[in-house]
Amino acid sequence: MEWTVAIGVDTHKEVHVAVALDTLGAQLESREIATTAAGYQSLLTWAQELGVPAFAVEGTGSYGAGLVRFLERAGVSVYECERPRRQERRRGKSDLIDAALAARRLLGGERLSLPRGAGRREDLRLLLLERRSALQARTAALNQLSALLVTAPDHLRSRLGALSGERLAQAAARLRPHPDVLNGVLRRLGQRVERLSKEVQDAERALAALVVEVAPDLLEECGVGPVCGAQLLVSSGDPSRMRSEASFAALAGTSPVEASSGKQRRHRLNRGGDRQLNWALHVVALQRIRHHAETSAYYERLLAGGKTTREARRCVKRALARHFYHRLREMPTVLLTT
Repeated sequence: MEWTVAIGVDTHKEVHVAVALDTLGAQLESREIATTAAGYQSLLTWAQELGVPAFAVEGTGSYGAGLVRFLERAGVSVYECERPRRQERRRGKSDLIDAALAARRLLGGERLSLPRGAGRREDLRLLLLERRSALQARTAALNQLSALLVTAPDHLRSRLGALSGERLAQAAARLRPHPDVLNGVLRRLGQRVERLSKEVQDAERALAALVVEVAPDLLEECGVGPVCGAQLLVSSGDPSRMRSEASFAALAGTSPVEASSGKQRRHRLNRGGDRQLNWALHVVALQRIRHHAETSAYYERLLAGGKTTREARRCVKRALARHFYHRLREMPTVLLTT
């Protein structure tokens, strides 16, 4: 064992709580630190005084991100730990209990994941976040435009009623200024949609440039565009996180869930995992069913074997998860972490 002290960290916005356990599971000490560079340094110094530490940190992608970056630069072992399960909270909940549970997971040999990392991967994550936010806001504005037209005066409904989507937004944005309140609201909503559409396009151009830089081979896959390619890279994280095809399928929410009854043998939708990764595989699956001969033939065999269209698509997604598991493990990690 390279480390001699397991440090579990329960992370929060202002403070982190850490608990240290020795190799026999006995609690040594605990500490609360501020989420500052000085606080991180004090935590590392304290841990190193107890032995050779390894850290199991909750929330490595949120409140614990700063601590993880600091510890990785310091060269100590850091693992990502999920929040406690419901059955583990039977004795109550506190920051100290959660931190101790994280340390016990590491001490118990549970195969914790490595943090997903920063660098180009983090840039891709931020661009995906921006695009998703802009899309949601644009959809809301378009829905509001459509709803307003239902009760609009006849002259506006005759002019805009036959339009929808971007065409409706463009027409509304070009309405002439008018004292009527509804006219102004429609015009501003149309202009909002146009601004958000431009924001989406800018984010997609930036995504395309980054994916071409770090994983150009991924874009050569049928059905994989810049957005889906970026999501595959962001969700998978460091290749060493993916221990097997099954673990990646579970991460993607494509691992089969038994739903058999009587003589019927079937599997149902897996509602767990990373739903954004699941969405990306879904989009790729739809494109490959239409445009990729091998995938299309596999899909047709599934249908001929009695699968429903939904079940067949899920089988295709599971096969794609297996395929991209191997492709992503071939990616040069250094390009994503620098």
